[in-house]
Amino acid sequence: MSVVLTTASVPDRDKVTYWNDAVSRTLVPMTVAPRGDGPFDGRIATDRLGYLQVSTMEADAERVSRTPALIARSSEALVAVGVQVSGTATFIQDGRRAEVGEGDLVVYDTTRPYSFDYPQRFATHVFQLPRRTLGVADSDIRQVTGSAISTGGGLGAMLLPFLATLASSANGYPPAVADRLAGNVVDLFATLIAERAHPDGTDSDTARSHLLLRVRDHINRNLGDPDLSPESIARTHRISVRYLHRLFEGEGITVSRLIQQRRLEECGRELARRGRTVPTVSAVAQRWGFVNPAHFSRAFRAAYGVSPREWRNLRTAPDDSGPSPTLTSALSSTVAGRPGADLTPSGR
Repeated sequence: MSVVLTTASVPDRDKVTYWNDAVSRTLVPMTVAPRGDGPFDGRIATDRLGYLQVSTMEADAERVSRTPALIARSSEALVAVGVQVSGTATFIQDGRRAEVGEGDLVVYDTTRPYSFDYPQRFATHVFQLPRRTLGVADSDIRQVTGSAISTGGGLGAMLLPFLATLASSANGYPPAVADRLAGNVVDLFATLIAERAHPDGTDSDTARSHLLLRVRDHINRNLGDPDLSPESIARTHRISVRYLHRLFEGEGITVSRLIQQRRLEECGRELARRGRTVPTVSAVAQRWGFVNPAHFSRAFRAAYGVSPREWRNLRTAPDDSGPSPTLTSALSSTVAGRPGADLTPSGR
């Protein structure tokens, strides 16, 4: 259900104060100063699509400012995309000034100061989303802010009708559909920012590769944490789970599968290690993040064709006869080509 705030029934003397509070509570804390002398008129309607907030604002001429003091009152980092429906605006952020016309898009970061100056009555759609869901570098966002994005061609031309339709029907979707739409919008916004920040795509691909390496390193360093999961990894790297899965689309393995594979590899190494003291299978499993011994045994057997105890006995047998041919084949076919894999019969 839409939340609608309007100055229509507010006494003239209180309209500006009411409007300041309405805009600050709906979007982010900001100061609104009317440009005219007469009674002020404004209306803002808001809906939610999962973690995406969609607002439509119509108001008389005004100037909107977001200052460092107001930023300090906000608890969450948001990125917003504005669609100028009618009227014009002058937008300033990061030292750049943009003249925004009807149909133009603007991207802005609520964690840095900005201002909008609307010289006449206007209407705009505002899409706000948590900064962490975008999965793009701060430097990329900075390159896009403070500029107007035309919708006369390219991705902008495709986005404009989609966003306009979404804004007008945001309260009509069931939760499951709303969540899926929010994910699609985030992907489109991330693509728009990457396209504007890196027209040739080269730097964007490099950034993706670096992020993928950081994620893999994080997984390797935290295998013993039973709470290691796609969700915890996404939180640590300030990206959405959806974007994390997209990173691995070309890797031939899912994030969850990679975590289990690396844990099994480390368990296999430890169980095969000879020494005066031999750790129990359950102790090894727990050390590498498996909290359920039965699940660990099933996963190990599914991956390597033998139980953890059989694997340990074969690798640590006094006659050093080595693993059976069946085990050798299973290990070779299972770990061949996997990053970090070293469970071949000769790896001691």
